[in-house]
Amino acid sequence: MSIYREYDIRGIFEKELNEQSVVRIGYALASKIRGEYVSVGYDARSHSPILFEYLVHGLNAGGKTVLDMGLVPTPVNYFTNYQDWDGITPSASIMITGSHNPSEYNGFKITIDKAPFFSEDIYALGRECDAMDFPQKSERKVIKIDANKRYIDFIVNEFSHLKGMDTNIVYDCGNGVAGVVIEDIFNALELKTKGLFVDPDGTFPNHHPDPSVEHNLEDVKKALAEAGDIAFAYDGDADRIAVLTHKNNIKGDMMALLYSMKMDKPTVIGEVKCSQVMYDELTKRGCKAIMYKTGHSNLKVKMKETNADLACEVSGHVFFKNRYFGYDDAIYATFRMLELINDGIDLDAELEKLPVVYSTEEIKVETTEAEKFKLMDKIKEMLQTPLQGFPTIKDIINVDGVRVNFENGWGLVRASNTTPVLVTRFESTSKDEAKFYEDSLNDLIAKAKESL
Repeated sequence: MSIYREYDIRGIFEKELNEQSVVRIGYALASKIRGEYVSVGYDARSHSPILFEYLVHGLNAGGKTVLDMGLVPTPVNYFTNYQDWDGITPSASIMITGSHNPSEYNGFKITIDKAPFFSEDIYALGRECDAMDFPQKSERKVIKIDANKRYIDFIVNEFSHLKGMDTNIVYDCGNGVAGVVIEDIFNALELKTKGLFVDPDGTFPNHHPDPSVEHNLEDVKKALAEAGDIAFAYDGDADRIAVLTHKNNIKGDMMALLYSMKMDKPTVIGEVKCSQVMYDELTKRGCKAIMYKTGHSNLKVKMKETNADLACEVSGHVFFKNRYFGYDDAIYATFRMLELINDGIDLDAELEKLPVVYSTEEIKVETTEAEKFKLMDKIKEMLQTPLQGFPTIKDIINVDGVRVNFENGWGLVRASNTTPVLVTRFESTSKDEAKFYEDSLNDLIAKAKESL
């Protein structure tokens, strides 16, 4: 059951994701999908095509026909849900990907009726798979589609006004799947680019494909310093982006502020880890800013509910409903950022106008799967009557874990939905106070651990 996570299904190939488990997953998913057609694609991992065949077995046994898109980025997988394929519109899509996990991992990101399949639906699917008999093979029903070409043509058409743009662009695909589409888009738009680690290779021989980790950006930073004006880096399945200038590594919340400049008073959703600067600046501009739970599935659902134009996570998931379909797409986000530059916006100058705050990266506190939520309950209880010397609490936001607002900043503690850790982050207008908030909440976490 450990492979059934909050946002997706994820585990180690052969040990957890094998013929027995994956065929069952395909068969069980078939019963959740109303129409006949399911589009399926996969990332660059060596075992992804093997898992594809297992999944086809299960889906076919459940009466579904598979639209095979082959090797694609996750956003291309999502994109197929909004397209007609010779009179066929898929009722669901499944992306086989381990995202930015180590190469032995793989998994499934599932969309049904254009909505994420996640949380309790995934847990219930796991219980169903655990109890079922192994489905027999039926006639293989698979139709090939060229989803990458359709997507490339769409992006080139949407951003045709950028053709020949005079900007030196550096990009790092990290040997993930971004390279199967982005190089063709850059070439079609006649842009000046230098690509690093563009060829897909699921062993990730150059660096791990997680652009939220500073160490993984060393190569692209060097290339930017030598010959670039702007740089982009992508995670393994190309749904997260890093944007780098000569002065800044622009996190997702600051990207949202930049993107929203060209929108008319948009509704923007951020997660609980986003800087208060983002929420305050959006409100100041007359936009509607909403704080919500972390997680790409949560944000997609909230976007639909609120009819929001844009959403973001600090880690680089950026979701556009404005001029797009409302899912996280690092390739599309690249060209929306280039569009800002082409329109004369100086990214660094805009960021320099913002209030100065001191923010930590995400800091992880080790715990166990069994204890992490109990620990959060204890932390919430202790925050009601904090010990003497604890910083003054203005209010507490409980939308996802606890975001404790202090006089000059905030601290966040939340249980990760995917790993056995608590995630913390701290921010203040003063470096010393940011450290004070961090130390105070860490002391409280330690005391909560001792009491369990």
